[in-house]
Amino acid sequence: MHAPVLVLQDSLKRESGAKVRYAVIQAAKAVADVVRTTLGPRSMLKMLLDAQGGIVVTNDGNAILRELDLAHPAAKSMIELSRTQDQEVGDGTTSVIILAGEMLHVADAFIDKIHPTVICRAYTKALEDAIAVLDKIAMPIDAQDRGIMLGLVKSCIGTKFTGQFGDLIADLAIDATATVGVEIGQGLRDVDIKNYIKVEKVPGGQLEDSRVLKGVMINKDVVAPGKMRRKIVNPRIILLDCPLEYKKGENQTNAELLKEEDWNLLLKMEEEYIEEMCMQILKFKPDVVITEKGLSDLACHYLSKHGVSAIRRLRKTDNNRIAKACDAVIVNRPDELQESDVGTGAGLFEVKKIGDEYFAYIVDCKDPKACTVLLRGASKDLLNEVERNLQDAMSVARNIIKNPKLVPGGGATELTVSAALKQKSSSIEGIEKWPYEAAAIAFEAIPRTLAQNCGVNVIRTMTALQGKHANGENAWIGIDGNTGSITDMKERKIWDAYNVKAQAFKTAIEAACMLLRIDDIVSGIKKKQAPGGSGSSKPKIETEADADNEQILPD
Repeated sequence: MHAPVLVLQDSLKRESGAKVRYAVIQAAKAVADVVRTTLGPRSMLKMLLDAQGGIVVTNDGNAILRELDLAHPAAKSMIELSRTQDQEVGDGTTSVIILAGEMLHVADAFIDKIHPTVICRAYTKALEDAIAVLDKIAMPIDAQDRGIMLGLVKSCIGTKFTGQFGDLIADLAIDATATVGVEIGQGLRDVDIKNYIKVEKVPGGQLEDSRVLKGVMINKDVVAPGKMRRKIVNPRIILLDCPLEYKKGENQTNAELLKEEDWNLLLKMEEEYIEEMCMQILKFKPDVVITEKGLSDLACHYLSKHGVSAIRRLRKTDNNRIAKACDAVIVNRPDELQESDVGTGAGLFEVKKIGDEYFAYIVDCKDPKACTVLLRGASKDLLNEVERNLQDAMSVARNIIKNPKLVPGGGATELTVSAALKQKSSSIEGIEKWPYEAAAIAFEAIPRTLAQNCGVNVIRTMTALQGKHANGENAWIGIDGNTGSITDMKERKIWDAYNVKAQAFKTAIEAACMLLRIDDIVSGIKKKQAPGGSGSSKPKIETEADADNEQILPD
């Protein structure tokens, strides 16, 4: 008697699982549709209102999705994809969302007929084969060749807002990454963009005035402008991360003074302590002293008397960059200073005024392993977008330095992968054949979106492209994002970095597999108790508001 009931319950559960999966797919498609129009050089810009009420104008997929406030957990998971892609390779943030959305969209047709585990197995197989195709068509290049590097970075950021300014951003990116690149053995180079390249945005001037400094620039002035020099050639620089002032007592320190002279004695001890510290520094004949902490008036007096310029309260990250640029060592205590800690690599220390603010330059360094990119432009909104594009360009340059391989852009890679997977799907036996074929079709979303954003006839263009790739005519045939014409990507120099494409494929397919295997969404948030409901047994925690409402009885 119980068997039919169990079967009914099981079918209800399956129904609810299918419904949840359908809702997940719809949420993922909605996120993909938000950024779909921002793919390619003829893409549209989005104007966003951020949390602080400011305006962001961008076509960067990650920047757009970062500002979205979505309630559906699957949509939030999709947004996380673009952040992962941005952190890992710095480019392809829009492509990964469109690809993941399409992978889920094509699975929609058989989600209630084929078990999600089977679909995921077919997708994983498709990913392995897609990476194999990438390896086959990838073209190795010489990362030392500036012409090739410039062409690649330009083609990767040609879709961005700054594409209209020609080689400017690509030049800045290549110069900056070449400056901070360090050899890590076996012919490999490492480029730390986050820690050793600082982008300083100064509104005013023209974008063409932007440049990469052979050193560091910080938004600081010397402590005593009238007494200290603002220009020093070949300076000796000492970097500290300790305060040059009298150490304050721990917590609440009480000093009991019995005689009037004791007060003077106390002050004298403080003065002697500061003087001793300054003398330990002055032993090494520095020209510039920079500290992350405070610097007292007395210390300022001793330093300026000996012709030393001083800067205080510098950020830790800026101090690290200065150390890398002028070959100095940051010292914790003045009495531990050595001659080898003094930075002698800088050619010029200068304080300049730009607009209303003073900036200290430590430039013309002999072998800087850190640099500052100075961006000038008409407005803050423009500079913010230029900075986002520059970060992407630097990431592309770093990817090429790390893994010097190219793949065709303009959707040619996706079409080649799609054609190869379609061909292979005929040899796959069993039920996995259908999701595998669907994954092959999903790769066509990228060239199709490019065609849509160009404003050409999508069906005619896609049919022509599929025909050229089906017979294996040329793996480099793709769509020119500016004109919408079908051309050879090698001739037009429309390329993508191998790392970016491989990471996009992996992230999109793995995320699609994860979302397909969701059969229930459970809320972990406790609902507020309805008024008039039975009181809970848990003790009530009083808040300040409750205390304020209580009447205090008189004694």
